[in-house]
Amino acid sequence: MSWLGLLTCLCAGYLLGSIPTGYLVARARGVDLRRYGSGNIGATNAFRVLGRGPGLVVLVVDVLKGYLACTVACAAVAAVMDRWGAGGFDPGAARVLAGFGAVLGHTYTCWLGFRGGKGIATSAGVFLALAPLALAVALVGWVLMLVWFRYVSLASVTAAVLLPAAVWLTERSGLLAWVTTALGLIAIARHHQNLRRLWQGTEPRVEWGKRA
Repeated sequence: MSWLGLLTCLCAGYLLGSIPTGYLVARARGVDLRRYGSGNIGATNAFRVLGRGPGLVVLVVDVLKGYLACTVACAAVAAVMDRWGAGGFDPGAARVLAGFGAVLGHTYTCWLGFRGGKGIATSAGVFLALAPLALAVALVGWVLMLVWFRYVSLASVTAAVLLPAAVWLTERSGLLAWVTTALGLIAIARHHQNLRRLWQGTEPRVEWGKRA
């Protein structure tokens, strides 16, 4: 695919990922999610502040943003580029860049001063489309860490380490492997405050069946 097409896929993914789902769901209930809980607009804070129903909506939509960026948005860009007669179409690279853009959009949304979520749910949607086996490995690690230690942040950081490792071992695309590594590093960096609280022993645990 031409560089113009690849860049368009990246931008299309970014715009889709930048939709601030948690912020919009919370505002519909009269709450500014940035002022409660951890201040994050992602699904974890939505569950803590808004409860299961709204939190589940945020989670599902954030996952869909990543999945649709790699499928529907990328296909739409490809159709437009084909109509223009652009050559060199590389659907694999286009899907990877669209997914990368979606995670960046979620993490650094332009609608909220480039402050967004931590990218875990949207990354899950991206790799559901691009590397489901690697996602399954990371998901198993996430669940086990959450059940054993009851820290969502620790489970997410574990998944951010396992996912790139699984992609390197199971996928043949070098571009996908390097992009996954970059996304894993971004996710870990976005959890720096959680890691500090874990070290200090002040990170909140999940209380099963309870609402914050």
